[in-house]
Amino acid sequence: MARYFKFKSAEELLAEAGRLGLELSLSADLSPLFRPVRIGEKKAGNRLLVQPMEGCDGTIDGRPDELTFRRYCRLGAGGAKIIWGEATAVCPSGRANPRQLLAAEESAPGLEKMLKECRRAHREACGSDGDLVVGLQLTHSGRYGYERPLLATHDPILDPLTVDRRSGRPVDASYPLLSDDDLKTIEDQFVAAAKLAARIGFDFIDLKQCHRYLLSELLAATNRPGQYGGSLENRTRLVRNVVGRIRSELPGLLIATRMNCYDGIPYRGQGSGEQSIGRPCLHQLPLGAAFGTDPRDHLLEDLSEPISLARSLRDWGVGLINVSMGNPYANAHVVRPAEFPPVDGYHPPEHPLVGVARHFRIARRIQEAVPEVPVAGSGYSWLQEFAPRAAAANVAQGHVALAGFGRTTLAHPDFARSLAATGRLDRRRICRTFSYCTALMRAKQHPLGQFPTGCPPFDKDVYGPIWKELEDQRAPGEAD
Repeated sequence: MARYFKFKSAEELLAEAGRLGLELSLSADLSPLFRPVRIGEKKAGNRLLVQPMEGCDGTIDGRPDELTFRRYCRLGAGGAKIIWGEATAVCPSGRANPRQLLAAEESAPGLEKMLKECRRAHREACGSDGDLVVGLQLTHSGRYGYERPLLATHDPILDPLTVDRRSGRPVDASYPLLSDDDLKTIEDQFVAAAKLAARIGFDFIDLKQCHRYLLSELLAATNRPGQYGGSLENRTRLVRNVVGRIRSELPGLLIATRMNCYDGIPYRGQGSGEQSIGRPCLHQLPLGAAFGTDPRDHLLEDLSEPISLARSLRDWGVGLINVSMGNPYANAHVVRPAEFPPVDGYHPPEHPLVGVARHFRIARRIQEAVPEVPVAGSGYSWLQEFAPRAAAANVAQGHVALAGFGRTTLAHPDFARSLAATGRLDRRRICRTFSYCTALMRAKQHPLGQFPTGCPPFDKDVYGPIWKELEDQRAPGEAD
């Protein structure tokens, strides 16, 4: 039974926001979502953006597989005009799981097929793909590399939660960091991956700076020695160098970034079952490795550095920014406000509407700081049938240029066409933030080391059997 989402009308939702002291706007007029928008030299036919939702269903050598092609065909046919392709590692050691896509010569034909089938499906469903903008997210998983953690900095709160698979023990202060030379090699790998994506035909590449993967962790590396730590200038050196080289070597390629603007700190569940409420891990103040976070109060954002970075990215040549926050492994309620936690997670320590409002508030501040750059906001899915109305209000008021939908697209890939045709989402397929997709992503007992990720409740024919396979493998007595 839903704990928080019990709203039968927009008025009830707005009243709850008011009771919580939150700013929330809803618009019955969805037309702002269907206005074209200029993104660099590209023009997108509407403001609806499919977030980079990883399927964890590639081959062991990093090529798209059957379910990958299926997902991008469904998203292509769905009517959204900006499709932000999922995390694709720039090198094998940078993969977050053994089925993550890889930007390499061997996988290039599969990535090209994935893009072509996505565009073909869009043409068949929408008539033309001339106003469809498709990108690819380039990533290095760093601390969360599945082979072993590759740390950019030591974080006294995250390190005890980061397990080295080889030893089975958490990392500690003696665990080596990536060297400056290692990071220079990774710069080369990002540039090579961008060249590959451009050759394949993607309209933009995303330099992934979110969720405490490598580039995100560098933003927080105030305690790292050397050229890539300490000052904000040093902490942004890698992304600055990569952007500069891409601008020089691929002047026609649109560069985007999905960036954390608020890290927060790790949480862990206390209690069991329904009583397992997330509580902040023990920490000392002032915080030393939490980007965009007030060093004396982790519940508050401090956007001075994220705003400075957004302006610098604009000046360096980045033409599209997607605002995110948090860490899916450490404070999932910040990244994805949800009604139900995954089976290995915790119940949210705050009303999910607080998390939604945080997403909206921070995205607005970034858009205000760089009005020349289209900014995409996140955090809509928990609002369920009211999500499009919130998105329309945010776009109409100029708080963001684009509205990003993530989990919603797994449950309802043609959400944009549904909105255009009927003015509402299909109630039979609205994401209820059950967190089945997250649970599949976190489960590792699959023969290939990773379960494919999708929506078991609303894509039952494909992901229902996969969920049952996971359920059957659970230890007797393990909590639901």
